[in-house]
Amino acid sequence: MQIAIDEARAAETRGEVPVGCVIVRGGEIVARAGNRTLGDKDPTAHAELLAIRQAASALKSERLTDCDLYVTLEPCAMCAAAMAFARIRRVYFGAGDPKGGAVENGVRFFAQATCHHRPEVYGGINESECAALLKEFFQARR
Repeated sequence: MQIAIDEARAAETRGEVPVGCVIVRGGEIVARAGNRTLGDKDPTAHAELLAIRQAASALKSERLTDCDLYVTLEPCAMCAAAMAFARIRRVYFGAGDPKGGAVENGVRFFAQATCHHRPEVYGGINESECAALLKEFFQARR
């Protein structure tokens, strides 16, 4: 999770919302990314989607069945869907997101009957540090 936090900090230095993501397979990092929605002018350039694309390319497979994903903020519905389609094994997230989260909040994507793959989910990893990054970022903008 610390590397995901580093990615979030790097995103913040680019003026992006500080969210970072790392995908690990067999103890090795296969992908890492921070938000790039502003820089790429792409509303789908969330850290999770960028990392999933990078991991799929590196592993030459659209299925990431033996991969674990670490992200600093609870995934939104779009990112949760991508994790299900990629067959991510485990999702570890830092801060919960009562407004935009879709794993433990909101639509609870993985709990829906129509969700075809449900990764194991572990929330609250380094929660204080992840939440502080976001809180400080948005306070500075108000």
